[in-house]
Amino acid sequence: MAITDINEYAHLTDADVEALGAELDALRREIEADRGVRDVTYLRRTILAHRVLEVAGRLALLGSHRRSLWLLGTGALAVAKIIENMELGHNVMHGQWDWMNDPEVHSTTWEWDMVCASPHWKHSHNYIHHKYTNVVGMDHDVGYKILRVTRDEPWEPRRALQPLFNVILAATFEWGIGLHDLALKEVIQGEKPKEVAIPQMKEFGRKIGKQVAKDYVLFPALTGPNFRHTLTANLTANLIRNLWAYVVIFCGHFPDGAEKFTVDTLEDETQGQWYLRQMLGSANFHAGPAMAFMSGNLCYQIEHHLYPDLPSNRLADISVRVRELCEKYDLPYTTGSLWVQYGKTLRTINKLALPDRFLRDTADDAPETASERRFAGIDKALGLRSAIAEARRRRRLRRRAR
Repeated sequence: MAITDINEYAHLTDADVEALGAELDALRREIEADRGVRDVTYLRRTILAHRVLEVAGRLALLGSHRRSLWLLGTGALAVAKIIENMELGHNVMHGQWDWMNDPEVHSTTWEWDMVCASPHWKHSHNYIHHKYTNVVGMDHDVGYKILRVTRDEPWEPRRALQPLFNVILAATFEWGIGLHDLALKEVIQGEKPKEVAIPQMKEFGRKIGKQVAKDYVLFPALTGPNFRHTLTANLTANLIRNLWAYVVIFCGHFPDGAEKFTVDTLEDETQGQWYLRQMLGSANFHAGPAMAFMSGNLCYQIEHHLYPDLPSNRLADISVRVRELCEKYDLPYTTGSLWVQYGKTLRTINKLALPDRFLRDTADDAPETASERRFAGIDKALGLRSAIAEARRRRRLRRRAR
């Protein structure tokens, strides 16, 4: 089952956790004090790149009856949508640029280019997900209410279809995010008040109307006889953006090493323990500057979860310091190539579509689900990273013995 005592799982004392928290607090203050022209320049260049790509894509699609211009326009538009979604929308609405006091890039005014209404996302993501990160039953991003990604969730017959649900979610990711905060199941069951649900659904409906009109009526109509070609280009660009966002998000939350927690961990949780939960519940993937930019710097998911409101362009530097802290406290720093991380995620999704009786590992010591009980019989003097290595060694030996 999920972790119930984060200090015990991490092999750290209260004093260790407090010291870790103090060091991470100091790192935050250091970055906050250093924000300035460098960061503003980065943001302005990002906005310019997005606008140039979108305009170029729209102009190319004026000749979308030609295959070369369709491909050029679709590609430019897809990249523009990815930048707007990942590096601008996600990060602006986290408040990463609020310190500039610029209404154009303020978390209270930004509305992004997707069907999800920004107020709904900020509640389900900024508040629910980042406050209750990977707490089973509290964080709705654990499987997005569709997928079983931990053995703490009981198997049901519908889980057998989750490989299919996963493909559908990937292709329609913006719609899944848009519906996330509406909690329609709770509305139908009468658990969510209608006076709250109805205004939300109306706002969602208005946002859908704007996006559908823009992408599938207005811009195709502006290309005249190329309406159908431009329509398919816009559909394709949105599909590419959805698939990329899905892969990036899933690689940061569901590969091996992104641990889950029970609600017990929230009781009297200190700032140091919150930091520790973010570090243990997130995962990174390797990326060069270009891929980091295209992922909204969410290749540094661990650092983003530690400091969700610090500018994304600082996460690469922060990651060096966080790695040093992991070395110091013998904590794992979960990372790998993009496709290795996604491969592990896909394995978990497909594996947990099966009933538990078909699974080999225990509920306390499996790649996707672990608890402090996985360390039974292991020297308690070891740090967490060392203890995990020993637990994995013993698991391999048990498998060979079978």
